[in-house]
Amino acid sequence: MILRACIVWLLIAVAEVGHGILRVRFLNPRVGDRRARQIGVFTGSALLLAIAVIAAPWLALPTAGAAWGVGALWFVLMLLFEILFGRLVFRASWQRIAADFDFRRGGWLAIGMAILFLAPFLAAKIRGLL
Repeated sequence: MILRACIVWLLIAVAEVGHGILRVRFLNPRVGDRRARQIGVFTGSALLLAIAVIAAPWLALPTAGAAWGVGALWFVLMLLFEILFGRLVFRASWQRIAADFDFRRGGWLAIGMAILFLAPFLAAKIRGLL
């Protein structure tokens, strides 16, 4: 189950990177970076939920507790990915990374991370598996 959860998370991470590239290319020039990131939280959340719903039968989570555990795993993996990708690839400062999570500064990434945490449970419920 853990291996399958990690494979699905990897698929989500790749999809989110592609989503981010498309956001920067097409949405940023039209609405600006901050607003594009805010919109991206919702479109990215829809994308990750769609992947979770499609993958739910393959994940075969036996209990709600297992779904919450996978959600926690995905949360930790994505948080590490966001920080490492931001620091190593984009050379973003700690302040810039923190701003993505700070509601006061227009950062809504915490919403997306909460949805990621809930996704395995919601997907299993939607598919009638729990």
